[in-house]
Amino acid sequence: MTDSKDKSRKINVDGEEATPKAAENKPETEAAASEENTDAKTEETPEADPLEEAQKQIEELKDKYLRTVAEFDNYKKRTLKEKTELILNGGAKTVAAILPVLDDFERAIADKSDDPKAIKEGIQNIFNKFVKSLESLGVKQIETKDKDFDTDYHEAVAMVPGMGDDKKGKVVDCLQTGYTMNDKVIRHAKVAVGQ
Repeated sequence: MTDSKDKSRKINVDGEEATPKAAENKPETEAAASEENTDAKTEETPEADPLEEAQKQIEELKDKYLRTVAEFDNYKKRTLKEKTELILNGGAKTVAAILPVLDDFERAIADKSDDPKAIKEGIQNIFNKFVKSLESLGVKQIETKDKDFDTDYHEAVAMVPGMGDDKKGKVVDCLQTGYTMNDKVIRHAKVAVGQ
């Protein structure tokens, strides 16, 4: 009988009675410990300082600004270089178009012909070639014959009185031919206008 009492005591002391109380205490202590850990973690990770965030943002913006300024400076230098090259070499196309006319003049001068008709015909051919070369570059003569006087294209150098009502305000004579290049006036035509 003593053995059965010892067993029941052991069961009572070591077993069932001790286990439920320990099990009940365990969750409470684990929950408390996990709450403490969470509180410790929040205390360990401090909230972001607004001053530090603002300084980071300032640094980022400063970096962007410096990069933009450098990019713009490079753009200005590149554009200036291209513009300089265009000014220095822009006439190359024009000169290349006119060189064949110069060659024709050289051949005409080297010719020893005394025939005035042949010389006049040769000069006319060179003139026509020169006009075509200019037209290929976008240069055109301003028409003046029987046109109304237009200050956008004409420059009046003389007023001719007594031409009649039909010639009033019209171009009577062209003293110097005017030219446009790509529809922009590069030289106004100097004209006499009826009064």
